[in-house]
Amino acid sequence: MHIEDHAFERFGLLINDRVVRTPVAVASMAGIVDAAYVLERASHIGLAFIGGYSIDDPTMNAAETIASAGDRKEFLYDDPVTGLTSQIRKLEGSGVITGINLRGSTPDSFCDLVRVLGDTVVYEIDAHCRQPAMVEAGCGEYYLRNVEKLLAVVRALKGTGVTVSVKIRAGIADDDRRLAGKLWEAGADILHVDLMDFGTAKLRQIRNSCPLMLIANNSINTFDRMKDMLSHGADIVSLARHSDMRTLAGLDAAITRYADEEGWYNAPKQLCRGGDIRSLTFCCMPVKECPLIPTLSRIGMPREDYIAMKTGAVKGTPLEDGKQTCFGSLSWCCKTSSPCMFRDMTLRQTGLTKKEYMRLKRELSDTIMSRVFHDVPADTSR
Repeated sequence: MHIEDHAFERFGLLINDRVVRTPVAVASMAGIVDAAYVLERASHIGLAFIGGYSIDDPTMNAAETIASAGDRKEFLYDDPVTGLTSQIRKLEGSGVITGINLRGSTPDSFCDLVRVLGDTVVYEIDAHCRQPAMVEAGCGEYYLRNVEKLLAVVRALKGTGVTVSVKIRAGIADDDRRLAGKLWEAGADILHVDLMDFGTAKLRQIRNSCPLMLIANNSINTFDRMKDMLSHGADIVSLARHSDMRTLAGLDAAITRYADEEGWYNAPKQLCRGGDIRSLTFCCMPVKECPLIPTLSRIGMPREDYIAMKTGAVKGTPLEDGKQTCFGSLSWCCKTSSPCMFRDMTLRQTGLTKKEYMRLKRELSDTIMSRVFHDVPADTSR
């Protein structure tokens, strides 16, 4: 099997119709993360955002102001198009999906770049930078306090047909949950979240508000921390200051082993243990008072529809079996990390490994997510 086929079987991640070989990414750091930085780390990452790059007069002037103060670096180009073209070319053939983190103050600033650079890279809107000069120039955290302007950039970029990521800092917008929902509705593909000190509770809230690909960022430098993020809604984790070779190699190796052993690399915690909305795949029938009932109410799904959805989704699959289980089908059974003699007995009888069972549960979760966010009106108040 080809390396990319292995990676897709493990993680199931596609960006720009390319397989993401590992859910470990490098986040942009102004003046630091460029093509050379990424190429040194290419064997242990699947995605990298170079930059941030200032792309119009207001943000280029802001970058000059920041750099002249001497306390931090910036990428300074007289012609950002030429600079970005060179950087992107250097990363061709690296096996790493390339994202470009951009600091622009108008939709036209972003769209002008697309006309030259094309659609082979991910365009990341920097709504994250908190440097006063950048905020005054109308980018970075300015967008989180002026959400309609951010949405206008997303819509304009998406209108060109490119893949759009938005990098945000949690806790700046009035409501990160509402922001996530609005970004999804505007056409964003990826939400890259610097969680600051909010942790997994914030991540779970965002996951429950949108179906976007989520990248979790901030101090994710151990496998335990990485697993915590993945089990609360992240698809990918990104590193900035801790993106040294040793840390990246350790995370890449650990998540690969975990995926090969468990079958679902970012399986959520069960709902009754603080899991996000994907964990409905592990829930039983709604017959008792438990976290399932208020969750169904919040997403606007009647109990009967939930039952019909799961029953229909597993029809003709191995999850349909399970007469000895509590509710007569593996579709209602829990995560393999929870001991259950009836589930395990059924798996043995059907010849289904726990790894295969978890992969099927992931497919069921994808069906549930599609139903929640495409057939049911979004509820961004949760």
